[in-house]
Amino acid sequence: MDVRVDRDRCLGAGMCALTAPQVFDQDEDEGLVVLLNAQPPQEQHAAVRVAAGVCPASVITVTERGSSPAS
Repeated sequence: MDVRVDRDRCLGAGMCALTAPQVFDQDEDEGLVVLLNAQPPQEQHAAVRVAAGVCPASVITVTERGSSPAS
């Protein structure tokens, strides 16, 4: 799994950091998403998929190895 974020579109809602705190955080200045781990371990994949799904700005892109990107 490869994870990307688009900070330019982030609204700072923080759902990603709440859902998958080992993979996402928020910066202290603007509250925007910070990607902590672009290739999270298998045990975090489900949480990352949920985080991508609940992001109100759809700024998280998840690419499963061997497939096309999905957000």
